[in-house]
Amino acid sequence: MFTFLASVPFAQAQVGANTAALKPALECTLIVDAQSGATLRRDGICDRRVSPASTFKVPLALMGYDAGILSDAHTPRWDYKPGFNAVKRDHRPVDPTIWEKDSVVWYSQQITRKLGNERFGGYVSGFGYGNGDITGNPGKKDGLTHSWLSSSLKISPDEQAVFIRRILDRKLPVSAKAFEMTETILPVFDAGNWKVQGKTGTGWQTNKAGATDRNRPFGWFVGWAEKGGRKVVFAKLFVNSGKSPVLLGPKVRANFLAELPGLMEAAN
Repeated sequence: MFTFLASVPFAQAQVGANTAALKPALECTLIVDAQSGATLRRDGICDRRVSPASTFKVPLALMGYDAGILSDAHTPRWDYKPGFNAVKRDHRPVDPTIWEKDSVVWYSQQITRKLGNERFGGYVSGFGYGNGDITGNPGKKDGLTHSWLSSSLKISPDEQAVFIRRILDRKLPVSAKAFEMTETILPVFDAGNWKVQGKTGTGWQTNKAGATDRNRPFGWFVGWAEKGGRKVVFAKLFVNSGKSPVLLGPKVRANFLAELPGLMEAAN
């Protein structure tokens, strides 16, 4: 049983001239009770798989800590190298906390390189994560470093919520330290009286040939929220119809944080 409630569409909720081009091709707002698994809110299409983009840093953190590649919130601190081909803002030393907060792609790729194909594939399979496809882009053999970046690996909002619940329930094949440290480094936000922990993701869908379609940008925000001992998990996805003048992940997050108190009040 779940409560279906009307909400302000993502595109209409944005403000400022730069967001005028936002028109939903696909969107989902999903909120689930963390303890019981009951769906409290499910608006839009929530069973369609898209690339996880930087929301994949959550399972990557679990892998990194479980494998001993990551040690604590600030170790290891790796220096940037020109061969990483990162955007200029990421040409700097990065530790696990900075990695999650600022969504540094090259740090993710260093973790997967250290894991290697076999261990990386084992974790993705063991997590039951989305479609489990880590082959990467057709013909490029880049699954180890790119499969979650608008490539072969895909996950739906429904599956994101299930995965987050399994983290909170400690029902994934990783160590207690991996759970603890992943929760420690995941960014924290306020939404009224709710404490929210979650990860954004921004990317573009691909066409049938596997090429990036700049006319189908998307944004994610997934995680959990807690207030007064009550905890919920959430997954919010927005896919735009047409090029976006803004990064959609941060906009999706801002929209969700603004509307969460009202959504939860209406669901009670």
